[in-house]
Amino acid sequence: MKIGVFIGSFDPPHKGHKKVVDYLLEKKIVDKVLWIPTTEYWYKEKLSPIEERINILKKYETENIIVEEHSKENYTYEIMRNLKKEYQEDELYLIIGSDNLEQLHKWKNIQEILKNKVIVVKRGKIIKNEHLKEYEKQMIYIEDFSYLDISSTEIKKGLKKEERL
Repeated sequence: MKIGVFIGSFDPPHKGHKKVVDYLLEKKIVDKVLWIPTTEYWYKEKLSPIEERINILKKYETENIIVEEHSKENYTYEIMRNLKKEYQEDELYLIIGSDNLEQLHKWKNIQEILKNKVIVVKRGKIIKNEHLKEYEKQMIYIEDFSYLDISSTEIKKGLKKEERL
């Protein structure tokens, strides 16, 4: 089974996040999505309580969308490492927005993360990053995705309340 692993702060979760999950399942790019909000995020401060974010996401659970808490792991590589132990018979695909590509080199243990397949969903104008050429074989670029021009930051600032889940 192909399992997409969607890790992020999701503070707050919004319709853009849900659209990514639905798209990947509808297009059969993955068979299941593990939606994992983090307790901390390396460049964000004062996240909403994890319980609040999980409760919002739980409303969208199905047999193919599973919300998990991994509060003991602080980094993506730790979460992926533990999921590999749990889902040994399955293929894991890390799901990221293309806006993350510019910062990917700063992620802790990025070489370990990039041993997994990575689904890069178009967000904004950023499609590919030339610095990641050595990992091209691990990347699956989803360029035909019509993203919502929204961010959790905009919602928190009250700019786009209607996009909240």
